[in-house]
Amino acid sequence: MAEEFEEGPPRVLVGVDGSAASRGAAEWAAAEAHRRDWPLFLVHALAMPLVMSVYAGPTRFPPSEELMAQGRHVLEEVSDHVRRQLPELRSETVLALEEPPLALLRRARAGDLVVLGSRGLGPVRSAVESSAGVRLAARSPCPVVVVPGREDTRRPVEPRRIVVGVDGSEDSRRALRAALEQAARVPEGSVLVVHSWQVPLPFDPGPDGVEEWSPPAAQLDRRSQELVSDMLEHVSDADTESVGVSVLRTGEDAVTALVGAAEDADLLVVGSRGRGSVRGLLLGSVSQGVMHASPVPVMVLPHRAHGKA
Repeated sequence: MAEEFEEGPPRVLVGVDGSAASRGAAEWAAAEAHRRDWPLFLVHALAMPLVMSVYAGPTRFPPSEELMAQGRHVLEEVSDHVRRQLPELRSETVLALEEPPLALLRRARAGDLVVLGSRGLGPVRSAVESSAGVRLAARSPCPVVVVPGREDTRRPVEPRRIVVGVDGSEDSRRALRAALEQAARVPEGSVLVVHSWQVPLPFDPGPDGVEEWSPPAAQLDRRSQELVSDMLEHVSDADTESVGVSVLRTGEDAVTALVGAAEDADLLVVGSRGRGSVRGLLLGSVSQGVMHASPVPVMVLPHRAHGKA
């Protein structure tokens, strides 16, 4: 559909599949769309298989009327639920033929926000469960928020307390900016900046085959303080001056530090890549780690993003 690729005003897109997790993601996405005054797009993927044709090339297998009706029912149910909570919210529904990650990727633009639940892929609780979120975050042109499933039915919490991981990389600089902007959207918003010096610092790597020198903790802490101060100085501006900022510098590994800090937060923000990423990986190990373990929604900023979070 050509209109899906046209430029236009920013939107919040959320994947829904009828599960409790996707409903929670839709609630979070609707609340965020309302905060930003953006329209909400509810996307349900039928995941129709590709078939090869000598004349037409690869085409999607057409869905049955029963499958189409089930998909429409899922969308109508979630749409009605969201409308009851936020009657003034502008929303649309999209019934897509592709797999869930591809359905969202094909419709996402650089200025959009994509949301999905982490427990919406079936009953098996394993790393495969969040593979859709990892693939989506790795390839998305815009920020992706993964909302963890909940056992309770509480309404989504307004993200006032935000944790962001930084390591001096350009991706983490964008994550810091996004966290500050997110906190500035709500009254009394605050940001906790977390830096782990277990992530390689600029002077860390030694020559191959040579034992690396380990700086003393005091020096690591001083370098960490300089790094975080420099990032805040270059990222903060008049639009985010109302945000309360605190800093946690730690020798814990980055995933443990971020997940622990998120226990008292409403949102965790990370870049898709960082200084600790292995060249060639599409998504950094820290980003993947917090997506699997975070107790709160995780926003992943795309690599070399051009749009705002």
